[in-house]
Amino acid sequence: MWPRSVCVGLVALALGYLCLLGPELPYTPLRHLSASLLGALSSARSLEDRVVAAWQAAIVRPARRWARVAVGVNACVDVVLSGVKLLEALGLEPGDGRNHAVLNSRQDLKEAFTHFMEKGAAAERFFSDAESFHQIAQTASKFPGAQLYVGGNAALIGQKLATNPELKILLCGPIGPKLHELLDENVVVPPESMQERDEFHLILEYQAGEEWGRVRAPNANRFIFSHDLSNGDLNRLEVFVSSLDEFQPDLVVLSGLHMMEGQTKEMRQRRLMEAVASISDIPTDIPIHLELASMTDQDFMSNIVHQQVFPLVNSIGLNEQELLFLTQSASGPHASLASWSGVPDVGVVSDILFWILKEHGKTAERASDLTRIHFHTLAYHILVTVDGYWGNQVAAVAAGARAAGTQACATETIDTSKVFLKAPLEFVTSQTEAPSKISFNPDEPVVHWHREGISFHFTPVLVCKDPVRTVGLGDAISAEGLLYSEVHPQ
Repeated sequence: MWPRSVCVGLVALALGYLCLLGPELPYTPLRHLSASLLGALSSARSLEDRVVAAWQAAIVRPARRWARVAVGVNACVDVVLSGVKLLEALGLEPGDGRNHAVLNSRQDLKEAFTHFMEKGAAAERFFSDAESFHQIAQTASKFPGAQLYVGGNAALIGQKLATNPELKILLCGPIGPKLHELLDENVVVPPESMQERDEFHLILEYQAGEEWGRVRAPNANRFIFSHDLSNGDLNRLEVFVSSLDEFQPDLVVLSGLHMMEGQTKEMRQRRLMEAVASISDIPTDIPIHLELASMTDQDFMSNIVHQQVFPLVNSIGLNEQELLFLTQSASGPHASLASWSGVPDVGVVSDILFWILKEHGKTAERASDLTRIHFHTLAYHILVTVDGYWGNQVAAVAAGARAAGTQACATETIDTSKVFLKAPLEFVTSQTEAPSKISFNPDEPVVHWHREGISFHFTPVLVCKDPVRTVGLGDAISAEGLLYSEVHPQ
């Protein structure tokens, strides 16, 4: 840092000296030298500083803004604490990790947490034993340092959007007294959405480099689990849809389908079909964004893709784990890839995103409304849109990335001393077709390319070195991206 400061100071002094001598120097050499020195000054700034400056210029509000946004239907209270410390408080010893689709015991919890901590990957699981979960939740909520927050994708997105005073937010979900107390005053909750008891979700966080036994976390992340029957049944979905007539939203944001995984296959299938019928009742002139979340049942994900859920929504938000699981479940491109190794390959990601919109998105021949996907991973974001349906997407993807950096570090603006650039500086845009090779330029951090009528907007994330809180990052990212997006009337 010190050599850079010295360099900037010397360049500034030299430029000032040139200005004093200006009348005695020919104009062209002076202009050439000044440009060279300004270039040196620019290069002396960090990559992170240059990205932030470019974002500031790119992030502009859309011409047509949302005024009323309806959000539903999963909501809860998040209890956030150290995963390692909770497991130790429960008397659990470090051991080998193992993935479990459903947690049936404390041993399953320990193994699943260890499995994902070793990968540094986010995950969410249902805990089947109600009594055991209640005991664990009691220990967690009373643990020193445990914090209670608004939780659930829908509630988190609503809470994030409500920070904009010009927006009116409707939130439907199973909302108990503690959650209602935590919500922003700008959030309207229908009386039919209230219930006597809160649903609690336990968020076990770990930091980059944190160790438990032989496991060392490669980066900060979190493991979520709950025994949540209200959200698992999507029992406020019908209330949500019936509330739209009176509220008259410009945008609907929907999440919580993943919570149904804790049900039996038969109940889940029945409820999914009922959900499809309810979503179909939303007027077609109101755009719908669907926020996905961690899932483990490939048949269920395949049903969501194929049984008219994707065609009913205009926009989808998802992360790298959900994207890979989606392509594996629906036999898409790169479905044989078992897991990501490090930063997800941009070419592989863009192939899968392209396939989703080509196979399940809006075309002249297909009755689908899907025209937008917001993909986010730790190191970068990609916003993919069918041409002609969305505007201001350069600003939207940059705003989403900026939100990731500010929320993770708990700062009002990006503090470049607290973040670093993790995105690849060179990448290809596809691994299946003739790709373009792109070299990243921090002064133009939003990269744009086309593929058969579909636009891609890529930008890096400035990753927080010491994240304060990782929960809800994806929801904040999607909310901010939607806030700056503009849908074109058709």
